[in-house]
Amino acid sequence: MVLRLDFSKLPVGDTMVEMEANFNRIVCTALESFAKDEDKYARFFKKFNFGGSHNPSDMLNQILTYVGGNRLPRVYILIDEYDNATNQLVTASKDELYKDITTTDSFFRTFFKNIKAGLGEGTVRRCFCTGVLPITIDDLTSGYNIAEFLTLEPNFIEMMGFTHEEAAAYLHYVIDNYGNSDSSFEELWSLLVDNYDGYRFLPEAQPLFNPTSLTFFFKNFAANRGAIPKELIDNNLRTDIGWMRRLTENMENAQEILNRLIVDEKLLYAEANLQSRFKRAMLKKSNFYPIALFYLGMTTLKNENVMILPNLTMRSIYMDYYNEIYNLIYDTSGQLSVYGAFADNRQLEPLVENFFTEYIRQLPAQAFDKINENFIRCAFFWICSRYLNRCYTFAIEPNIPSGRPDLVMKGIPGTSFHNDCRVVEFKYFKAKEKSVVAALAAPRQEDIEQVKSYAADINRRFVDYRMRTYVVYLVTNKLCRVWEV
Repeated sequence: MVLRLDFSKLPVGDTMVEMEANFNRIVCTALESFAKDEDKYARFFKKFNFGGSHNPSDMLNQILTYVGGNRLPRVYILIDEYDNATNQLVTASKDELYKDITTTDSFFRTFFKNIKAGLGEGTVRRCFCTGVLPITIDDLTSGYNIAEFLTLEPNFIEMMGFTHEEAAAYLHYVIDNYGNSDSSFEELWSLLVDNYDGYRFLPEAQPLFNPTSLTFFFKNFAANRGAIPKELIDNNLRTDIGWMRRLTENMENAQEILNRLIVDEKLLYAEANLQSRFKRAMLKKSNFYPIALFYLGMTTLKNENVMILPNLTMRSIYMDYYNEIYNLIYDTSGQLSVYGAFADNRQLEPLVENFFTEYIRQLPAQAFDKINENFIRCAFFWICSRYLNRCYTFAIEPNIPSGRPDLVMKGIPGTSFHNDCRVVEFKYFKAKEKSVVAALAAPRQEDIEQVKSYAADINRRFVDYRMRTYVVYLVTNKLCRVWEV
């Protein structure tokens, strides 16, 4: 018999009384359904009654006692998002309430103690919990000290996403059943890799696709009768920036994390800290910020020492955070008119110039001490994807034989932009080099050859693409030069 509990539905209260009332309502309903619904296991419980109790721990005990006394099939307990409510307490800095729930003789801890007892008695065969941060189960201490953590076990890693083989089979199925004449496997595969792939849960593991995001895409692809969805990011992945400020304790720490991930494109971590269990108190230590981001699915492992943003979806979300935390604005009538005109004239130069004058020049002066080409290409992608998501898909530094181009824009199948491919190479200069860049009549030859070699590689794979290539020079917030080459 299988008892399913979904704690994702558990609302967070401001007091222990509210939390317990919410918990009781959800769990008692599930227990009553388990024993009394005809489509569940009512046939085994015809002579069973709860005895008027509406306490989850008591009700679970009564069920397990009846199971043992009547030699019924043993119970498997599946708990989805077991730590949903406690994690919300953590990110809302409700530390005392979190402590009361996990370390005192609370309703929550008592419930897990009863599961532990059922496992010891043999009435519960297995309890399988899914969650996010490993802190809650660890902080329950003796209440549930029999848990075995599978998160970082190599044999279980692929449970957390789709492998390339699985995703490719999924894509073939969706194209065959829902695609149209423009549904090219190669084009769609490239799009999926750029936006949803890249998660590694061990340094040496193969990358995995985010299953929620991938299924979000396929669902909308099918609903649109084989057209690429205009929105590639599931809004459920977007979280208010406040959670990062609370997690890192202050604005300065949050800014530092954002700069490392967007500007430096790497966040250092100690592999020794990549543990499958640690207590809430450890999250307050700065060396554990990267570990928390990893468990929250906001970063992934590049190697034994470096975390990165796994794909364009997370880059876009982190650019939202960056702009919010630095109060940068880019939704004005000026942008709308420039990007609207692009549909008619197809000229990229005005978009780059508008990006420079309306966005780069908003940045505070101290930002230019850290800004580099990583930030420039990420920010320009973020802006283009906001306004041109019906025209193009985007890739930042895709792996191709001749290297990693800064930005590739591919016209979406089924639109008039299809087979229009733009490759953009950014070069960023410090303020002292302004006069040198201003004196240039054309880009440097090595930069021209670099971007053209990228275009040639892409054209060999997608022979119908009409290639256009650009070199962009930016000198802090002082100068912008754009050439189509």
